[in-house]
Parts: sequence; C-alpha cells; structure tokens
Amino acid sequence: QGQLVESGGGLVQPGGSLRVSCAASGFIFRYYTMGWFRQAPGKEREFVAAISGSGVTAYADSVKGRFTISRDNGKNTVYLQMNSLKPDDTAVYYCAAKVRGDDENYVAYNYWGQGTQVTVSS
Repeated sequence: QGQLVESGGGLVQPGGSLRVSCAASGFIFRYYTMGWFRQAPGKEREFVAAISGSGVTAYADSVKGRFTISRDNGKNTVYLQMNSLKPDDTAVYYCAAKVRGDDENYVAYNYWGQGTQVTVSS
C-alpha cells in the first residue's frame, strides 16, 4: 500500500518562499505522476501542480510562474518550491500519486498524504 508523507510547511511572510517535500513509499515511484493539491478553510480542494514520471509538468494558472514542482526518482521524493507567496496561498498542501487520468482531477489519484499547513501572513 502506497504511503506519502509531506513535510516543510510553516509560516512565511507575503513575498517569501517555502519548499514542501513529499516522501513516497510502497509503490514504484517512477511509474506514477505526482501531484500537489491544496485546501483552504471553507473551500474545495484545488489542483496546484503535477509532474509525470518523465518530468512533464502542469500548473494551475494561479501559481504558474511562482511555483515549481520537481521530483527525484532516486529518492522517491517530490518537491514544490513556492516563491512570491501570497496570503491567498494559505492552505493545507497535499501530495498525491496516480497512474492515469486527468492531472487536475483529484478523483484520479490513488494515494494521498496527510497534508502540511502553509500559512502566508505578516
């Protein structure tokens, strides 16, 4: 059974940067597309970014140019580098893994982490 563990969340000032990580185990990491989603209080879970096993990336319009997703298949880890953070980026960030399906559709993902809180505030 696949497991995902996020780390690296925290409190950051507007305009600042943060990198969150997600360590995977229990499945063949390089075969899976990895995604990041986020959920703010009172809002639906929304797609942030995804990266295929071969490194093809996709981003939500709201984070394009500010966030970068990457992966290290040797370490079974996916990263989300977040720059120029805004208060609207405040949310619990989840990583997820899938074999097939639409990157932006959370139903397509087979495994989920427990989430890590990112708070952007002065």
